[in-house]
Amino acid sequence: MSKILLIEDEQAIRNVLKSILMEENSLWEVDEAENGAIGLEMIRANEYDLIISDIKMPIKDGIEVLDEAIAENPDLTFVMITGHGDVELAVDCLKKGAFDFISKPPDLNRLLNTVRIALDRKTLITSNKQLKKENKALKRKVAKKYEMIGSSEKLDKVKEIIDKVAATEARVLILGPNGTGKELVAHHIHAKSDRNKKALVEVNCAAIPAELIESELFGHVKGSFTGAIKDKQGKFELANEGTIFLDEIGDMSLSAQAKVLRALQEGKVSPVGSEKEINVNVRVLAATNKDLRKEIEEGRFREDLYHRLAVIIINVPGLNDRKEDIPELVEHFATDFANHLGAATKEFHPDALEALKEIDWTGNIRELRNVIERLLILGENPVSKNDIELYVKK
Repeated sequence: MSKILLIEDEQAIRNVLKSILMEENSLWEVDEAENGAIGLEMIRANEYDLIISDIKMPIKDGIEVLDEAIAENPDLTFVMITGHGDVELAVDCLKKGAFDFISKPPDLNRLLNTVRIALDRKTLITSNKQLKKENKALKRKVAKKYEMIGSSEKLDKVKEIIDKVAATEARVLILGPNGTGKELVAHHIHAKSDRNKKALVEVNCAAIPAELIESELFGHVKGSFTGAIKDKQGKFELANEGTIFLDEIGDMSLSAQAKVLRALQEGKVSPVGSEKEINVNVRVLAATNKDLRKEIEEGRFREDLYHRLAVIIINVPGLNDRKEDIPELVEHFATDFANHLGAATKEFHPDALEALKEIDWTGNIRELRNVIERLLILGENPVSKNDIELYVKK
């Protein structure tokens, strides 16, 4: 239902306008105000989708109402009613933020058309505001998901390199054991880069069968292989103008490595089964837990691709190398799980935190996260050293 306020000092005109509006659409709710002062009070007390206001009125004229109302809420939609001699005033109202004006006596078709367009504009403004609000909330959620927790010297060094490299176009190779958060580094680089308005496209090279990796990266045309029932865009094309993150690149096949190298050298890709070349402009971030130098020596990774990718190398430390961050990580995960479950979080006794520091974290941050979830479910409040001994395998 749309809510309309009609501000007009002449009762007869108010009656006619209200009758026309309500006959046009029974879902339009029309309120009346006999002068500008009352109208302004009603605007402040209600949420109107449209305000139709006369210009010449006693006590407070329509221009004053427009000025004060727009100053308080720039998204308000005004349509001004003007006499034949008030056209210049009406044009001035448009400059001040009014949507349109209607001359007296109002033409029926002109009036209804203006009202419909004005209400559609209001709906669009409301939808856009809601969309922006949802986008901001989503960005905050995404930012929180990829937050890098800790203030150790080694983690601060990683953050420092991210800040230096993010604004450049340099390719980055992110190294580190499983579970250290290499994907977090990639997300931070993209978020702080000039490409952050475009997509960050992630590819887990280890999770895609060797025979499908080229199709995944570069796309394919219909009929190029069994199961290719329609054309498909590849990840490089989807990441155009943005960033592609090649996770576990050490597991990529040699044939796919050759095509990635060509894409980096020439800025072009060819879908599987096609001779067509597609220009792509992407920043490449790559990550692996493997020793690529050793992979090169054993013939499993191309040296020329390594040098293309490793313009900047970021080594992400394992949790055993930054155990001083464990209390911050524990607090973060405990709060996160509590929010997710809609329950109160648990405290961790200092002895419990010290006990966690004594553990050999071969699974790194990922393992710690799982342990904290287990302790929140099974442990007492506060979680004690005894809980660590009971529920955490050393």
